[in-house]
Amino acid sequence: MKPTLSFRSLLRTLTIITALGGMTLQAADPIKIVLVAGTVKEVDRPGHHDYLGGCRLMQALLGQTEGVEAALVTEGWPSDESVFEGAKAIVFYTDGAGKQAYLESPERVAVIEELAAKGTGIVSIHQAVEFPAAFSKQSAEWTGGNYTPLSSRGHWDSKHEIFPDHPVTRGVIPWEINDGWLNRFKFPAGMKGITPLVWSGKEHLGSPEGGPADIVAWTFDRPGGGRSFNFSGLDAHSAWERVGMRTLVINGILWSAGAEIPQGGAKSEADQAMIDSFLTPRIAPEPKKKAPAAPATTSKK
Repeated sequence: MKPTLSFRSLLRTLTIITALGGMTLQAADPIKIVLVAGTVKEVDRPGHHDYLGGCRLMQALLGQTEGVEAALVTEGWPSDESVFEGAKAIVFYTDGAGKQAYLESPERVAVIEELAAKGTGIVSIHQAVEFPAAFSKQSAEWTGGNYTPLSSRGHWDSKHEIFPDHPVTRGVIPWEINDGWLNRFKFPAGMKGITPLVWSGKEHLGSPEGGPADIVAWTFDRPGGGRSFNFSGLDAHSAWERVGMRTLVINGILWSAGAEIPQGGAKSEADQAMIDSFLTPRIAPEPKKKAPAAPATTSKK
């Protein structure tokens, strides 16, 4: 007859297995993502460049993925830089052209450079993709591209319905929008490390036929390690109403953090009421005064 294992022996065996297993029996560490919102102008039309509202909404949407912890930073830079500790990705949704708070001092630039060197994901949204010439090195290293004097910007209609096979495009459905775009970036030779995801230009609209000049969303597998996701749209908060765009952005953030993207895309469920609830209160600008009509002239006979 085979000996049976007493309850006490079984308990002792399980204790030993648990000790040997170490961290394997504990819950996985959360994926920490830091959302950096640029300063929002107090006087402006509601939703325009609403970096705070957008980051607050992203925080809620990222919370729909189990195991993700999103921290919010306001006014472009944290009062306590320890918030970056343990971050798998940092998202910048801010003004650009040198107005980025993280470019304001060599010390701040050094903080981001150190994080990038460790492989932390870097995400740049809307004007945050535009670095001034003095920071072209950082732009190339963090985003994979450069906004140059030959680049362009503007508002136009585009329809997005063709996407390459990439984890960031999983579950992304077509959308149409009139957005504020930046395009015609300078990319590295041979597009090394760059994967175009979305195109938009005045001539080809949202078609990939626009080629590299019309790229408005792309990923960058950084040579030294780490991932970057960049999207030049999202000029207005209303863009979040597009399900496909929402999925693209949330996928891109999670991918940059090293997370596995489900085949159907990451959760990014939101209705109109939820989206509107994150709008930052603004003071409406005074309406522009109409120029006085020119006095009528009479011709002399």
